[in-house]
Amino acid sequence: MTRREFLFQTAALSLSLPLRNFGYGKSNMSLPNVILILTDDQGYGDAACYGATDIETPNLDLMAKEGLKFTNYHAPHASCSPSRAGILTGCYPYRVGIPEVLGPSSTIGLNPTETTIADALRDKGYRTACIGKWHLGWQDEFLPTSQGFDEFYGLPYSHDMWPRHPDPSQAPHYPDLYLLENKTKVRHIADLSDAAEMTTLYTKRAVEFIKRNKNNPFFLYLAHSMPHVPLAVSDKFKGKSKRGLYGDVIMEIDWSVGEIISTLKKLGIDSNTLVIFTSDNGPWLSYGNHAGSAGPFREGKATTFDGGQREICLMRWPVGIPAGSVSHEPVMGIDVLPTVVEMTGAASPKGKIDGLSLLTLLKDPKNAKTPHSALFFHYSQDGHLEGVRSDKWKLHFPHSYVTLTGGKVGGDGLPGSYKSAQTSLELYDLDADPGETNNVAADNQETVAKLVKVGLAHAEEINRNRREPGRV
Repeated sequence: MTRREFLFQTAALSLSLPLRNFGYGKSNMSLPNVILILTDDQGYGDAACYGATDIETPNLDLMAKEGLKFTNYHAPHASCSPSRAGILTGCYPYRVGIPEVLGPSSTIGLNPTETTIADALRDKGYRTACIGKWHLGWQDEFLPTSQGFDEFYGLPYSHDMWPRHPDPSQAPHYPDLYLLENKTKVRHIADLSDAAEMTTLYTKRAVEFIKRNKNNPFFLYLAHSMPHVPLAVSDKFKGKSKRGLYGDVIMEIDWSVGEIISTLKKLGIDSNTLVIFTSDNGPWLSYGNHAGSAGPFREGKATTFDGGQREICLMRWPVGIPAGSVSHEPVMGIDVLPTVVEMTGAASPKGKIDGLSLLTLLKDPKNAKTPHSALFFHYSQDGHLEGVRSDKWKLHFPHSYVTLTGGKVGGDGLPGSYKSAQTSLELYDLDADPGETNNVAADNQETVAKLVKVGLAHAEEINRNRREPGRV
């Protein structure tokens, strides 16, 4: 028996996990597979296991039952491109030069010199695939096959960036939209009937990838385009939910999760496969009934209140995570890369990263604590620091944000209007006040001073050590 096998057996016994689940090879233990499923603009309140009563999500609920449910997981950013950069690199998006949403006119992308999860695992011998929405630069040098992925099938950016954009003033600025196979256009996304097939297309391709790689370790990054607007769903789920089209879309995503996990089980590889399910940011509230729910949290996408970044996060890994676990510890998407690096033995990135491994927390969620003393919330192009989270406290620095108060109400695919609002220096006790409604800064000035100091030190460090994006 190798030392590594002995350590895993010891860990299994300490967690009362069955040793038969470890997936041993003849001479050494198989490396764990990793599947990261990322949705787009899904809210914290958009799954039954997170409180939704009008959307059925049996497969997500089963993930929670068989794995670990986080209640204090935060996306790295409150918008698409930066959040994805944070998850894949383990860095705050501003550190790697992706502080804003990229589109067809962008001339930057995630710098290929950054180490992604795919880079780290491919160097370890993993097969790697990105299926779905990329949104980290559409030029060839920024696409997934230049960022550690062996193969890519999906869209270069959000599917509202097309000539059918709901804002007539924006539509003429967008080129035709195509699904890509690696770097080649393979299918024109011409209208909503094409968009309605994307969840199914992505899922089929993901299942094919898993089947092709059942005998070697793999990393699958499945990044669904939905439930980002424009919403579209296949006929098999149209009209199925109690929350209209948005709920139908979530039910189809839940079906996709079921297809992935059932494939793993049929192939006999689910026990040693880590499956992560989360979203890139909170709901795009201006779209009304075509937007998700932030649950009990304040605001949504494009804000650093918890409605913009606190997210659904489920992790299932039968040999490593005790079933039916719940963690209330504050963590962030930047922690995915270091967690995966530690659990696989892959080499850590050479450059500084901000995330910390959650492996101890995964194995012992009842007792383990977050590895972070503080989490930081950036927004805007200049990477302005807007918030600091430490333990139960969240401090907001003075900043402007968008809110739905007043103006046109959105719905049925058309956006409503936002207005600008302003925060002062505000402190919230998230245990007592998860909705961030009661500013307690005046009564906790020592805590405010401490978090201001921590935040300013972080802002100074990240500005000094910020890396450049890739440029064309």
